[in-house]
Amino acid sequence: MSNELIETIENGVATLTMNRPEARNALTRDMMDGLLEALPRLAADRSVRVVVLTGAGGAFCAGGDVKSFADKAGDGEQGAYEFSSKVDDLRSRMEVSRYLYEMPKPTLAVIPGPAAGAGLSLALACDMRVALDTAKITTAFSKVGLSGDFGGSYFLTQLVGAAKARELYFTGDVITGAQALDLGIVTKAASADDLGDVAAAMTAQLANLPTVAIGFMKKNLNRAASSDLSGSLDSEAVHMISTFDTDDHKGAAQAFVEKRAPVFKGR
Repeated sequence: MSNELIETIENGVATLTMNRPEARNALTRDMMDGLLEALPRLAADRSVRVVVLTGAGGAFCAGGDVKSFADKAGDGEQGAYEFSSKVDDLRSRMEVSRYLYEMPKPTLAVIPGPAAGAGLSLALACDMRVALDTAKITTAFSKVGLSGDFGGSYFLTQLVGAAKARELYFTGDVITGAQALDLGIVTKAASADDLGDVAAAMTAQLANLPTVAIGFMKKNLNRAASSDLSGSLDSEAVHMISTFDTDDHKGAAQAFVEKRAPVFKGR
C-alpha cells in the first residue's frame, strides 16, 4: 500500500486515511488500487468490526484530480485507447463504492473538510457520515463538465430524493456539513473542537454492535432500496434465521433474561 493511503487497525476499528493533503486528497490510481485491495480484505477479516474512511490534512477528498484531467485533455491522452476500455477501467475502480456499500460490517465516513465529486460519492457509499459542520460539500461534476461517477447519483437519490439530488447534481452548489445534516446527507455534524470526539463515539458504538447481524441488516436494507415487498420479506426471512444461530444472538438473549447489557463479539 502506498503512502497515499494509510491503514491502521485498533480495537476492531480499521481506519483508511486518504493521504494527499497538498491536493485535498484528490484521488490517484495508487490510492484507488490501495482501496481496492484493502476493502475486500478488511471485509473478510473477522477481527475488524467497523471500517472508517477519512482524509488527512483537514480535507476528506476533492474527488478526481482535475489538474490531471486538464493535462490529459491537452496532450491527447484521452483518445489514446478505445472508449470501451476507458469505460471498463473506470468501472473497475468504481468497485470501491460497492465494497463500502455492501461489505458485511458498518462503514463510516469521517469528513473533516471538503468532500467533492467522487470524494463525496465515496462518503455517500458508506453507511453513515460524520462531518465538520463547516465542511464544504458538493457534487462538483457540473462545474467541470462531467456527469458523475462512483455511485453518487444512486446514493444521493436514496438519501434526499430525486428532485433534490437533481438540484445538487445540476447546480454543483456547495453546502456545509450543517446543511448536509438538515438534508439527511450526513448522520452527525460537529464543530472542529468536537468532531474528533463525535467520530470516536460513533466508531466505538458501531464497533460494539453484533457484526454478523449488522451485515445481514445491510443486505436487507440494500435490497429494500430496489426490491418489492415480497423480495424484501424473502431476504429478511433468510437472514433472520441465520442470525438466530449466532453467538451474539444467543448471548444477548441470555443477557435479556438476566437483565444485563449484552456484550457483542461479532460472531
